[in-house]
Amino acid sequence: MTVGVYRVAGMACGHCERFVTEEIERIPGVTGVAVDVELDTVTVTSNRPLDIGEVRAAVEEAGYEL
Repeated sequence: MTVGVYRVAGMACGHCERFVTEEIERIPGVTGVAVDVELDTVTVTSNRPLDIGEVRAAVEEAGYEL
């Protein structure tokens, strides 16, 4: 299992949290996503090492910046 913590800019509310979570959950191998809007972080758990490019692309697809 791999755990990564990333800083996400631009999140402000529960809708932001949901959008980011939904996009990251689409990455193959991701088993858990925990977004903290107040700290501007997302913690991603996966069953394989994730490439930061995959996470960045998912966050950008949700409309935010890694």
